[in-house]
Amino acid sequence: MKKTVFITGATSGFGEATAKLFAQNGHNIIITGRRNERLIALQKGIESSYGTQVLPLCFDVRDEQAVTEAIASLPEWWKNIDILINNAGLASGLEPIQEGSTEDWEKMIDTNVKGLLFVSKAIIPTMTANKKGHIINIGSTAGKEVYPNGNVYCASKHAVDAITKGMRIDLLPEGIKVTQIAPGAANTEFSTVRFHGDTERADNAYKGYQPMVAEDIAEVIYYTTTLPDHLCINDLVLTSLAQANSYVIHRNE
Repeated sequence: MKKTVFITGATSGFGEATAKLFAQNGHNIIITGRRNERLIALQKGIESSYGTQVLPLCFDVRDEQAVTEAIASLPEWWKNIDILINNAGLASGLEPIQEGSTEDWEKMIDTNVKGLLFVSKAIIPTMTANKKGHIINIGSTAGKEVYPNGNVYCASKHAVDAITKGMRIDLLPEGIKVTQIAPGAANTEFSTVRFHGDTERADNAYKGYQPMVAEDIAEVIYYTTTLPDHLCINDLVLTSLAQANSYVIHRNE
């Protein structure tokens, strides 16, 4: 059955790969992000490749008013969102707590925690009215164990873990599925963003082992939405073979 899928942070990485996979399987996609030129390019690429309909919405999840207005502006037949994928998130900086940048801290908390809440708050009422829906929050192994210098990023992903568990309880009477997918290291733009554009340092993060890629995560996200109505994956941790948890990685060096 064709569904309407709302994906935040769709301009790269997990979000982009997930949008393409859902479109490939015949679903209509609402893609969101801060970089409008990338949204338009993705829209055109998906529509020409798969023939499904794509609606781009350009806004920053950190801006509550922009989130509310963008979702309220959806054309009527796009409003019945079946699947919400709260993917927008980032790491910014990797320093000990005493050397951390408050600007980095605010960026991570505002995006990873408040952004997820703002988008969910705007979309959940439609799902509760329909008595169905599926919310997928993209967490991290960093939300399971804290690693050195990860402090605030890990805290933000621990918050995603807690919020997801809270959502699952609160939305239980409404017939809405809630899933957290917590990936480990994946070779996307993640480290480039974390290291403020230092691509050499970012590349070094993935040396000596085979990390996951965005398409791996997209496959798992999609799988969680294909289960029978009476089944719900609550929490799923995913790593490459070489990674045991948030900070133990076996490198062949």
